[in-house]
Amino acid sequence: MKLIYTLLLSCFTGIFCSAQGLKSENFESLDFRFIGPEGNRAIAIAGEPGNPMISYIGAASGGLWKTTDGGVRWVPMTDSLNVSSIGSIAIAPSDPKQVWIGTGETFVIRPAHAMGDGIYYSPNSGTSWVRMGLEKTGRIGRIIVHPTNPEIIYAAALGHTYGPQEERGIYRSNNGGKSWEHVLFVDEGTGASDLAMDPQNPNILYAAMWSININTWGLNSGGEGGGIYKSIDGGDTWTPMSSHGLPGGKNRPVGKTAVAISYSNPKIVYALFEINSPELWGSNNSGETWTLMSQDHTMNERAPYYTRIVVAPDNPDEIYFLSVRFSKSEDGGKTLMKRPPRGGGDNHDMWIDPIFPDRMMVAHDGCASMSLNRGQSFENVVLPIAQMYHVAVDDQVPYFVYGNRQDGWSYRGPSNSLQGYIPVGLWQGVGGCESGFAKPDPLDPNIVWSGCYDGGLERYDRQTGYAREVRVWPEAGYGWTPSDLKYRWHWNFPLSFSPHTAHRVYVGSQFVHKTDDDGQSWQVISPDLTLNLKDHQQNSGGVAIDNLMTFDGATLFAIEESPLEPGLIWTGSNDGQVQITRDGGTNWINVTENIVDLPQWGTIASIHPSIHKKGTAYIAVDLHQMGNFGTYLYTTEDYGNTWKSIAGDVAQTVHSFAHVLKEDPIKRGMLYLGLDNSLLISTDNGLHWMPLKNNLPPAPIYWLEIQQTFDDLVVSTYGRGYYILDDLAALRQFNPEQENEIQVFDPRQSYRFSVKESIKTDGFSHNSGSNPAYGTPINYYLPDTSYQEVMIQIQNENNEIIRTIKGPNKKGVNRLMWDLRYEPTFKPQLRTQPPGRPWVQLNGEGWRPLVTWDLDLRSGQFGPRVAPGNYKALIKIDDQLFTKEIVVLKDPNGTGSLADIQKQVALSLALRDAMNLAVEMINKIEFIRNELGTLQEALVKKADLKEADRLVEISTQIAGSLYDIHLTGAREDAFRSPMKLYSRLSALASDLNASGIDFKPTNQQEEVYDILNKRLQTTKIQFDQLIENDIATFNKKLNQLNMRIDIEKRLMKAIKYP
Repeated sequence: MKLIYTLLLSCFTGIFCSAQGLKSENFESLDFRFIGPEGNRAIAIAGEPGNPMISYIGAASGGLWKTTDGGVRWVPMTDSLNVSSIGSIAIAPSDPKQVWIGTGETFVIRPAHAMGDGIYYSPNSGTSWVRMGLEKTGRIGRIIVHPTNPEIIYAAALGHTYGPQEERGIYRSNNGGKSWEHVLFVDEGTGASDLAMDPQNPNILYAAMWSININTWGLNSGGEGGGIYKSIDGGDTWTPMSSHGLPGGKNRPVGKTAVAISYSNPKIVYALFEINSPELWGSNNSGETWTLMSQDHTMNERAPYYTRIVVAPDNPDEIYFLSVRFSKSEDGGKTLMKRPPRGGGDNHDMWIDPIFPDRMMVAHDGCASMSLNRGQSFENVVLPIAQMYHVAVDDQVPYFVYGNRQDGWSYRGPSNSLQGYIPVGLWQGVGGCESGFAKPDPLDPNIVWSGCYDGGLERYDRQTGYAREVRVWPEAGYGWTPSDLKYRWHWNFPLSFSPHTAHRVYVGSQFVHKTDDDGQSWQVISPDLTLNLKDHQQNSGGVAIDNLMTFDGATLFAIEESPLEPGLIWTGSNDGQVQITRDGGTNWINVTENIVDLPQWGTIASIHPSIHKKGTAYIAVDLHQMGNFGTYLYTTEDYGNTWKSIAGDVAQTVHSFAHVLKEDPIKRGMLYLGLDNSLLISTDNGLHWMPLKNNLPPAPIYWLEIQQTFDDLVVSTYGRGYYILDDLAALRQFNPEQENEIQVFDPRQSYRFSVKESIKTDGFSHNSGSNPAYGTPINYYLPDTSYQEVMIQIQNENNEIIRTIKGPNKKGVNRLMWDLRYEPTFKPQLRTQPPGRPWVQLNGEGWRPLVTWDLDLRSGQFGPRVAPGNYKALIKIDDQLFTKEIVVLKDPNGTGSLADIQKQVALSLALRDAMNLAVEMINKIEFIRNELGTLQEALVKKADLKEADRLVEISTQIAGSLYDIHLTGAREDAFRSPMKLYSRLSALASDLNASGIDFKPTNQQEEVYDILNKRLQTTKIQFDQLIENDIATFNKKLNQLNMRIDIEKRLMKAIKYP
């Protein structure tokens, strides 16, 4: 056993331990917990026709959600998959149990748009899924299932959009997705953005094709291949509608397009085009001729992000446009309503029930809206699908979490609310906006620095509630060509604090900017640290210019100062440059060329200077916008002079590109990696990597932080909000070379928190966060399932056993929480019915619980919390014993002294003992009353009936002093008659165990305890008299009657206590 601990210590303190032996299944017990905030972007929506109970929402990068009760409750349906972006949903018209989803987002306007990995089918309304191919299509924005034959399916594939690709276009399956035909392929730069089918003649199809290419420095929407194509033979052949007068083709290239057919009159077709000014065209003869209906910009602002139209099933002139605003036309698109229904903001998809057209749903950047009255009013749906760019933590106890949410705000929220859960209302704004970083000032967590696009930066003061704008250069750059701007700012420009110099903050444009006076003034401390190529600084958008810093090229993306060396600053750009300065910015060295085999034009997604060794840094490079989805990870130990790849054995898929790479601050060589759908861990400095999924949904992992006071890993997902993996002890200390041996890990220190008053809400919802389990996690590893019993005993400083807990014995890492309490009180067992209530039933074991007013009494029945101090966990696994030290700390927010807490614990323990005494008497007296009731029936014709009646009267009197014998099991029976000793003791214990755990008892609490305890001792004397004299005498008489019933002996056998 000594060898095991020696190896554990060596792995924990610096020697790289191989991760080759690490197996994900050994860590399945380590659950992540969602903490918030509430979410936002949905991009696909559908319902079961004619059934308003069942609807589906596809999140931009948060999976598919379903309701079966009309929207009251929503459940994630695809967390078991490896993809999170749901671009389209289709329900088979002939069988609503058959559901199809296409993955990948087609509403692209930022670098941060999750990709897909194909098309999925569920035969059982989303309960289970099968991937049915099209893995390389990238983004599937529309699926259509044949109205009568569910074996025929069409998919509109846009492609990954990051370069030429053969997999773009329209696909068809005639065998339920077993195989696919690529029925419409225009060119390698053009994919399908929309698809419509004639409901009366499913052989007639209209495809909306979009020429689109995205790279790091721009989005180019539009090309000769774009436009509307029609098929009249089920997709075998296609005709470009540009030959029938529509825009598109060589003569008039278009950008993103959409198409819609009237359900009630399929001859009426509408097509929407992205051109410099958007154009809506209509046809009333199945596309033979077309008429320009409108060029209103409201229909289609920032077209790549929108461009979708929907026609009401029962009115061919009623058209809805999904754009920044939710707009509507009632005259076939000629004019838009001045005050249309408000479906949402930044709208993407809409579904109208073909059977009940007044039922409609809209997917948008606020999530979704549902209406049952044709849009006169909408019910908003908000799901936990927040797209968080980064995460930061402070050092408060408990700590807070910070970050910026796409299409939301900059947030601050608790890791632990110190109440039952984390309500949505505890997430507060902290200045800034939807993009970039939000970070607490290391000197004062009440000050938060929060970024925004266009170089926006605010310094928020939580104490006053005010935010001050302190951006580097307050000259607005909206719409400008990047090359013409003084400073170029990325949508997520970097923000970091100096770990050495107070008040020093760095931000990055193409330069590094520094302030030492809280943003009052800024200084440029670097040259342009990008390649500064002018052709990477041109307008973005394509056929319609769109300059909002989302695709500005040649900008900085990462800035970090070494925690070990003042003035050593690392930078990374979105055109692949890594540079350093070792003198605070006076001189800079470009070390990019030293990174062997690094492809061009990647984004240096993260830089992490080592906390363990000078000159060491880790970088993650993201090349997915160049069509390269590989994992590029590097480290240097000599200030960038040489680099080595540490991508190791990361499995390569379309989601393998890296967003963030972090080093563990405690264990050297332990690294955390966030990919586009998963979290990986290495314990050998990147030689081997282990996926750690467990209950973490497959959303992109954009950022990671380790909170060192609690040893928690905080995960920023771009699609499912924030998750926390509590307590990294098992991962840090696990020794793969001892996988066949038991391993017990050192517990982290724990705080003796109490409940904290805070915002009051209507209750837990799917947007509410979860608090950590209370107490000390005790982690141990079992190599197999052969171990019969795990028992944990908690020992105090006097070596007294104060708690015994049975632990789980599953293969792999097990986690048990000691809740920092002594043993709980005994539980009363009532074996008689209340007087006059013969309908009250006993359970199968012949007893019923004592139910009283639990809101004020229940916490008193828990074991008292221990005082701060040093404890031991004695962990017995079969015949092997392990001992671990546990440190319990005082809540730093509490005002009571250690002496105060010790007095509180002492009184709580005295109350617990008093309650246990009361319960012992209740359980015994209840047994006696039950037995006497049976004897009364047997002694009806005996002369001793009167003696039995007397004993019943005495025992009932004693019982009535201990508890209210009229209680029936209803909670509010407690208000019908006076509360008795046991409940009063519980109430007093509740006061001490809940709001008073950091304070010494009040004088009146001590006084009331003395009164109640004296009454209890008086009752004990009466009880002992009953047992030792009255029952003993009565037993002798029973023996003389040859009844041979020894109540006392049976009583001792029936009533057992720990």
